[in-house]
Amino acid sequence: MGRTRLYRNGELVDRDFPVSEIAEHVKDHSAVVWFDLCAPSQDEIGLLRDELGLHELAIEDAFTERQRPKVDRYPTHLFLSVYAVKYVEHEIKACEVDLFVGENVLVTVRESEDYDLASVEHRWDSAQTLASSGVGFLLHGLLDDIVDGHYAAAQKLDDDIESLEDHIYEEKPHVGRRALQLRRALVQLRRVALPMREVLGSLTHREHEVVDDVMMPYYLDVKDHTLFTAELTESMRELVTNLREAEAMMQGNRLNSIMKKVTSWAAIIAVPTAISGYYGMNVPYPGFEQQWGVWVSTLGMFGLSYILYLMFKRRDWL
Repeated sequence: MGRTRLYRNGELVDRDFPVSEIAEHVKDHSAVVWFDLCAPSQDEIGLLRDELGLHELAIEDAFTERQRPKVDRYPTHLFLSVYAVKYVEHEIKACEVDLFVGENVLVTVRESEDYDLASVEHRWDSAQTLASSGVGFLLHGLLDDIVDGHYAAAQKLDDDIESLEDHIYEEKPHVGRRALQLRRALVQLRRVALPMREVLGSLTHREHEVVDDVMMPYYLDVKDHTLFTAELTESMRELVTNLREAEAMMQGNRLNSIMKKVTSWAAIIAVPTAISGYYGMNVPYPGFEQQWGVWVSTLGMFGLSYILYLMFKRRDWL
């Protein structure tokens, strides 16, 4: 048993039937079939090759890890490679999902259970009126769910970047490692989200028969979501760059402030050092062996040091 669905005349007539029955249903051109393979076995790979007649290059791509998001056209079907993502603990978790799109069959191949198709099935069930569009309807529900996942991850990442931006102005920000982590997550998100513009753009071309006139507005809406996600990631890239520059600037300002304080205190300490050094010479000097000489040197050390302190404090060096 597996995740399977059978539609006839725009109505769901069967679900969760054995994958072994797929080939028989596909031969019925009035039926539309979907089934899912998660980390498929060799027998299931043989089903794709022998029973459905899918191209060997497409099958090879489906079971080769880390394909870039794309659309390949073959004589009898389309092959799509996309990625579902989740943003967890400041990291992007991506799950590759490969799609075989035939005239009346949609096959999804997931690399792991990290991407749950329950939300996709919910989308299909909530839009039964569009089911008459066949494979185009099923493909739209899946792509819409994946693109929405990209946008949700981008929003969470954007919130974390803005939150980190506020920490820069704290006394001890320590944002360097966190900024690098968010930048890495952004790069991973852009790598899988930006090519979706090309994927949706290719599907909306009239050369493909997958998308009919009924589904075309819905595909264009998904394409708009991909463009919005791309714009959001672009603005985040600039924000992360500005974040690192602002952090470097704030660190430079703090260093300058520390240097001013150290220099000011060094100047204050130099005054009593100079006076005590003068009066420590083994030669006669004004007030030598006199009580008033002690008081003059003492008042000179404290008085000049206090004057320097007031001068540096007025200039905000201390």
